[in-house]
Amino acid sequence: MSATACRFGESILARAELLAAITQDAPRLTRAYLTPEHRRAGDLIAGWMREAGMSVKWDALGNVVGRYEGAVADAPVLMTGSHLDTVRNAGRYDGLFGILSPIACVADLHRRGVRLPVAIEVVAFGDEEGVRFGVTLIGSKAMAGAFNPAWLEATDAGGLSMRDALRGFGGDPDAVSSVDRRGKGVVAFIESHIEQGPVLLNAGLSLGVVTAIAGASRIRCVVTGLAGHAGTVPMSARQDALAAASEMVLALERHCTVQPGLVGTVGRMTVLPGAVNVIPQDVEFTVDLRSGVDATRHAALEALRVEFAAIATRRRVELAFEPFFELTASPCDDRLQQQFANAIAAQGLPVRHLPSGAGHDAMSFPAVCPIAMLFVRCGNGGISHHPDETMTLEDADVATEVLLRFIENFAA
Repeated sequence: MSATACRFGESILARAELLAAITQDAPRLTRAYLTPEHRRAGDLIAGWMREAGMSVKWDALGNVVGRYEGAVADAPVLMTGSHLDTVRNAGRYDGLFGILSPIACVADLHRRGVRLPVAIEVVAFGDEEGVRFGVTLIGSKAMAGAFNPAWLEATDAGGLSMRDALRGFGGDPDAVSSVDRRGKGVVAFIESHIEQGPVLLNAGLSLGVVTAIAGASRIRCVVTGLAGHAGTVPMSARQDALAAASEMVLALERHCTVQPGLVGTVGRMTVLPGAVNVIPQDVEFTVDLRSGVDATRHAALEALRVEFAAIATRRRVELAFEPFFELTASPCDDRLQQQFANAIAAQGLPVRHLPSGAGHDAMSFPAVCPIAMLFVRCGNGGISHHPDETMTLEDADVATEVLLRFIENFAA
């Protein structure tokens, strides 16, 4: 596809560049919740929404909501969007593409004077990443009625509470309940997002239909052995906590390699005493376990508990296996998946179904309405959450064509 054949891609990528320039620590891209950069980016997005024919408001939590009315008053709402905040040292398209692409779709409908049986709302969520206050999915959870008032007392690195930051931003911590969209006519939430992985890239495909957003279990493991002199304790007499923990890490890798749809990661490990000539006595590590099927993840969790305990017994060390975080999977609606598949096929493209191992705003919405996601190929080896995150003009364009086709043919 040539640049001249693209209806949407060029302007979407150009807008992504403009948003990438709104950052707290140039030349890196970092944009956290309730910062001046959040306001600047939101105002820019709000302007594009108005140009596209939408009415726009900032809600009480700093989400930007654009609305394109339906053909009749009080039409049901098809909601879409993603997040405008970023991780530290981020890429340009994570979250932002899911805002810019539907704005382009609405602009096309508006240009043609088309009104649909549904109203379309495009939401730029203020916080999904949780960088500033350590709480993720703030905006989308509030829309799903799952905002915890205790989060308002969470503080950032400078000691400022979310409550005070929200007031300073122009939001209203006393009006969080007004953001809740349960029972208010939203019939579906859809999200278009870069894959943040290499599956589509390796398959040579531009697009994929998401089957489920993975649930996650996180476990803290503490292994206690016995310190000793590195030169005097025979290998057969050792109670080496690090050797035992290392075997557990490899057991996790082995288990997840043979179980389809299951991924596991040890992202943090501490070793004490931490001296070059002392046998490790205390090791603490974390496990992040994910699957799009909760039953698969729960079974794996129990299998790992048993296997880790067996390793500890054989190596004569103690083990504390402590789950500390649980997030249920969010299956995507079968009928909405099929509508995305139909839209992809109508573009003459093969249809690939795949799960999402990363979390997204869409996963908050099953309490409100059915959900679906469209994945777009992530270039450069599938790297994301990094400045080298890439998307081609052609992929941005075809993804937006598919999203527009989905919207125009949407059936609740």
